[in-house]
Amino acid sequence: MSFLRSTATLATAMAITLLLAGHVHATDVSMANGSVSFSTPDSWLDIMETQGDPETRVFQVPDPSPTGKSSLARITVTVAQAGDVNSFNQFRSDATAKAMALPGYKISAVPPQPNSNLYTAQENGAQFSYVEHYWFKNGHAIQLRCVRPAHSLAGAGWEAEFDKGCNAIAARLK
Repeated sequence: MSFLRSTATLATAMAITLLLAGHVHATDVSMANGSVSFSTPDSWLDIMETQGDPETRVFQVPDPSPTGKSSLARITVTVAQAGDVNSFNQFRSDATAKAMALPGYKISAVPPQPNSNLYTAQENGAQFSYVEHYWFKNGHAIQLRCVRPAHSLAGAGWEAEFDKGCNAIAARLK
């Protein structure tokens, strides 16, 4: 009986440790043959990856509320080869043109930094907030695109955590 009790106690302790560790660990991501790297929380789901040029990674940021059942909060990183600043500017212009063509596109604020876009648009009848950042580094054009429902039933705390994750990747990609 004592063996079973100590085994159960050990199993419980291990489960608690794993749960707590999930909030601390991050998944390391490498793109463009290692020239672009960043980390995502383990709770984000890696839902799409393309190879080649451009190379793209898409991560779903789970929204635990009913909003999450009908809308996809996500963070996308796209890396394309760009031999010079003109190629980078063309990459950024093309991406901005695609954004402007989204239904209900509306600039939401003047970006606090150059090579960024802040706007809202409609997806499946719901309003979404978009944050895009662009960098030219090591012969690559890099786009970080963070997309979440403008108002999630998960509340302001979830929205702040989403934005914090987006900002953490942006800080790493600079």
